Amino acid sequence: MRLSKTFSKTTKNIPADELSKNAQLLIRAGYIHKEMAGVYSFLPLGLKVLENIKSIVRNEMNVLGFEEIIMTSLQSKEIWEKTDRWDDKKVDIWFKSSLKNGTEVGLGWSHEEQIVAMLKDYISSYRDLPVSVYQFQTKLRNEIRSKSGILRCREFVMKDLYSYSVDEEQHDKIYKSVTVAYTNIFEKLGIGQVTYFTFASGGAFTQFSHEFQTLIDAGEDIIYVDHDKKIAINEEVYNDEIVEQLGLKKENLKKHKAAEAANIFSFGTSKTDAFDLKYTDDNGNKSSVYMGSYGIGITRLMGIIVEYFSDDKGIIWPEVIAPAKTIIIRIGDDPTVIELADKLYDTIKAKGLDVIYDDRDLRPGEKFSDADLLGIPSRVIVSDKTVQSKTYEFKSRTSDDTSYISESDLLAKLSKK
Repeated sequence: MRLSKTFSKTTKNIPADELSKNAQLLIRAGYIHKEMAGVYSFLPLGLKVLENIKSIVRNEMNVLGFEEIIMTSLQSKEIWEKTDRWDDKKVDIWFKSSLKNGTEVGLGWSHEEQIVAMLKDYISSYRDLPVSVYQFQTKLRNEIRSKSGILRCREFVMKDLYSYSVDEEQHDKIYKSVTVAYTNIFEKLGIGQVTYFTFASGGAFTQFSHEFQTLIDAGEDIIYVDHDKKIAINEEVYNDEIVEQLGLKKENLKKHKAAEAANIFSFGTSKTDAFDLKYTDDNGNKSSVYMGSYGIGITRLMGIIVEYFSDDKGIIWPEVIAPAKTIIIRIGDDPTVIELADKLYDTIKAKGLDVIYDDRDLRPGEKFSDADLLGIPSRVIVSDKTVQSKTYEFKSRTSDDTSYISESDLLAKLSKK
C-alpha cells in the first residue's frame, strides 16, 4: 500500500461523542470510520487487521477438524419461538423487520436456534455425530448503550462455533479441545499473559459457563483472578461458596477490570430437544443430541488489543496481526532517494510480505508521527543519508534504538516468522 494512493487518511479529528481509547486511536489512524453510536466501518488497514485475526482463529478451528459455514442474517420468527426467545421480554436486543408479505423476520444477534433447525436435515444417526460447525458472521444487537468503541457494538463480527455430540462425554471432549484452542489463540495474539479462563453464570442450563477475560482498564466486567493458577471468577457468581467449590482461596484472588474476549457454553440437550433433533443409536433407539456454543468477538478482539497495546503516540500492533510487517518512510525528493525507496518497496512486496510505503509529500516529522500512530511493528527510512552509506535506517515501533543495515540483512529480518 502506498499512502499517497489510499483514500483513508490519518486525522486529528475524532467524533465528539467518542470517548473510548480504542475507537479514538483507530479513527485517528484511519483503520475505522464511525457511522453512528456502536456502528463502525472498517477501512482497508482495519480490514487487513481483522482478516489477520480471523486467520489465526480459523487455523485453530480447522486443526480440530471443525467445518466453516456462513448462515443468513435474516432469521425466522417461528424458529426462535420454539425456545421462547423471540419475545422481546426474554431477548431485548432484537432488530426486527417484516417482508413485503407481512412475514416477521429478525436480524441475527446469535445463531444457536437457526443452526439447530438446519442440522435437523443432516443429523439422524449416531454415525452423523459429532458435528462442529463455525462461522465468521456479522451480528446485529440493539444495545441500549454503546460507549466502549468496538468493544461493545450494535453491529460486529463474531466467530461462533456450535458442536453436536452423542453424549456428555463426547461433548466434554470437544469442550476441552475448544478451551485449549482459545488459549492458543490468545497466546498467538500476544494477550495470553493477561487473558484468564473465567467462571461465569451458566444461566438456566448449567451452573457455570466459561469466559476468557482480558485485563484492561476499559473492561466492563469485574473479575477476581488467581494469578498463579491462571483462573478467575466473574463478579456475577463470586461468593465464598463458589470460591471454596473451585478449590481457591479468597486471599489469593485479586479484583480487576476486564473485557470478555470469548465465551464457551454447554446447552446440554435443551435446545436440540426443543427442535426434536434426535439421533438413532446402534440399537435403533432415539437419543438426544448434546450441544455446545463457543464465541469469539473478532472486532472486539481488535479493540481489546488496541486498548492493551498502545501508548501516548498511538497503536502498537503485534506483528502477527499488523496490517504490514514494516513501513517504508521516504525522506526528501531527491531522484535517487525516490528510486531506491520505490525499488525497496517492490522488492519487499515480491517477497510476499505486506508493506506500507509512505511516499507522501510531507515533512519528516509528520511521517514519523503517523508511523507511530499506525502502529506498524517496524519502519525503514530511506534518505540522502542512507543513500550515501548504502544502507537502510531500521527502527522498531517499541524501541528508540536505530540501526543501519544492508538490504540483504533487512530482507532477512523482515522474512523471519
